[in-house]
Amino acid sequence: MSAAEIYAHDAEPATAAAPLIVHVIRQFLPNRGGLEDVVSNLARQIIDHGYRVRVVTLDSLFTDQDTTLPHREMIGGIEVVRIPWSGSTRYPIAPQVFRHLGDADVIHVHAIDFFFDALAWGRLLHRKPMVVTTHGGFFHTKNYAALKKVWFQTMTRFSAMAYHKVIGCSMSDLRQFAEIAPNRTIVIENGADIGKFADCAAKTAQRRILTLGRFSVNKRLEKLIDAMVPLTASHPDWHLDIVGVEYDLSRQDLTDQIDRLGLAGTVTIHVSPDNDTIRGIIAQSSIFASASAYEGFGLVALEAMSAGLIPVLNGNEAFTTLSERHRQILLTDFGDTAAAAKAIETAYDRLETSGPTIRAELLSDAHAYSWDVVAERYIAVYDEIIGA
Repeated sequence: MSAAEIYAHDAEPATAAAPLIVHVIRQFLPNRGGLEDVVSNLARQIIDHGYRVRVVTLDSLFTDQDTTLPHREMIGGIEVVRIPWSGSTRYPIAPQVFRHLGDADVIHVHAIDFFFDALAWGRLLHRKPMVVTTHGGFFHTKNYAALKKVWFQTMTRFSAMAYHKVIGCSMSDLRQFAEIAPNRTIVIENGADIGKFADCAAKTAQRRILTLGRFSVNKRLEKLIDAMVPLTASHPDWHLDIVGVEYDLSRQDLTDQIDRLGLAGTVTIHVSPDNDTIRGIIAQSSIFASASAYEGFGLVALEAMSAGLIPVLNGNEAFTTLSERHRQILLTDFGDTAAAAKAIETAYDRLETSGPTIRAELLSDAHAYSWDVVAERYIAVYDEIIGA
């Protein structure tokens, strides 16, 4: 769900006596990204089930730290509270979080960061039951791998003891966190907003590729751009649309590579478009591609499937798990430019010969990740804790 759409969500506010779930997350609306979408969709669903929801988040976006956002705001029935912070975007320090927990029935922390540790260590101050959704932990890149492993086995292990449930959003997270919290770790795989871009991909095979997400280093957008060189050498009509928000890569970083490779007419960058614009881009496309080195779950691939785009994905652990369940997903190694280009050509050839059958299967597979189904599993966790 986009920022604009959740602003427009018309849920009736729950009564003051309804249970209050307080979600704690580094970044929230108006920021756009996979984690923000997860919390937005989950919040919308549990409001529709009669809960109250508060989101406590930071008071500026990592991409625009000089602009302070409103400290309090209601967005589609969600009470949003924004607090000041300092330090790194990877581990932002925001102790004012403790001021906004007093009336919570359950605190739901998202991701493994300062909030995860601070609320665990400060549990005698707030005395509230807590759950955490791991969202891939902090192993998104191999940077500082040895230090991360030590931190995980010490600080993260100790902090996890404070949580009633540690919820992995993928089987990979389940295996990892079961090492440090074996009796309290469960898996609830992320839902996908399958209505957002439902069935809007091109109806006939097009040599047009879409990638969607943050412009971050781990997404390896440069590998996707590299693959356009051999693709356009064989068929000049290939086109790549890069859609997302600037993060630790900027539009200029990508433009520099595009110009260097002579792909100015072949690759188009779209920064922070609204969902209507994205739908228009998808309507011209047939293939979704991701060269990402790491994904917590692969949410964006499911949204692409719901649109009718055939995914060509880098063989990371999350995407490999998805491909084992959904046979239309193609895996490749985007570190090998020729192999990646060949996989994309193969996807196009499949669509030319069996497009309607492939599309129907993609849409059907994506439906299993509908948020109304996933939210029921979270609500069961909340009800178990509140009832206890």
